[in-house]
Amino acid sequence: MKVKFCSVALLALMLSGTGIASYAQGPGAWGGHEGYMGKMSTLLNLTAAQKQQIKTLAQAQRATMKPLMQQLAQLRIQMLNATASGAFNQTTVQSIANQEAQIHAQLMVQRESLQSEIYSQVLTQQQKATADQLRQNEITQINEHLQGASSSEAAAQ
Repeated sequence: MKVKFCSVALLALMLSGTGIASYAQGPGAWGGHEGYMGKMSTLLNLTAAQKQQIKTLAQAQRATMKPLMQQLAQLRIQMLNATASGAFNQTTVQSIANQEAQIHAQLMVQRESLQSEIYSQVLTQQQKATADQLRQNEITQINEHLQGASSSEAAAQ
């Protein structure tokens, strides 16, 4: 659960929000300092002070995120129990899935809020330009992937 909490609650500045703030959780969170955070720290050339600022911002959101992550864990248990031994009740599964979706939406809002704080309060103008370019690169990659998937489907028909 802690790894899931880290991955959702403490997001990156860009690239689907999955990395920079993992620094706040230490090793094990999306590769810890050496993994994604290390890569983003290098790409953005973050200073030690900036890393500490990000850690502080991320920790400040923990109080909001922790109950949501606990709710998700409880819903996961409910889903596992509801579908044990191949059982399937569409109404029950749909209800649990809807509850999970609401929590995921709240987490996404928190994640984007943290990204905005990091971007506006921590990064220099040069780092913002680099972050913007990385974000644009990700958008391009997603669009290329979608175009590739569309082409594959058209060829199969």
